[in-house]
Amino acid sequence: MTEEVKSVASDAGKLAAFIERIERLEEEKRELGADIREIFAEAKGAGYDVKVMRQVLRLRKMTPADRAEAEYLRDEYKKLLGIAE
Repeated sequence: MTEEVKSVASDAGKLAAFIERIERLEEEKRELGADIREIFAEAKGAGYDVKVMRQVLRLRKMTPADRAEAEYLRDEYKKLLGIAE
């Protein structure tokens, strides 16, 4: 084999390895998504509001400063729209 053919074969092998890794991770992601949906269904069956749970999850991912800013802006928007408590 010439160096060019070896290089193409090596590149094809590397590419195939990347593709296979991505495919495995995509499958794991689908399985995890199904697991998460099952947990939400279980929580809903136990009487929890899934929409609110999703909001709480989103808030927990935020830093305290980002969370405070979002809550401040939400309250200001509510005041502007006349729906503040």
